[in-house]
Amino acid sequence: MKRPTRDERQRMCTGKRRYRTQGDALDAAALAGVERRRSAYLCPLCRHWHLTSR
Repeated sequence: MKRPTRDERQRMCTGKRRYRTQGDALDAAALAGVERRRSAYLCPLCRHWHLTSR
C-alpha cells in the first residue's frame, strides 16, 4: 500500500474534529461512549489532537 501524499493527509486531517488537548479528545470519546474503541493522537499537520479507532 502506498503512503498518502501531503494533499491526501491534509484532506484526512480537515475531515476530523480537532481537540486542543489529549484530555479533551478522550473526554469527547467518553461522552460519546466509545472510549474503549478510540484513542487520541497528535496530528503532525495541524498540531491538534484527533480521535482514531484502535
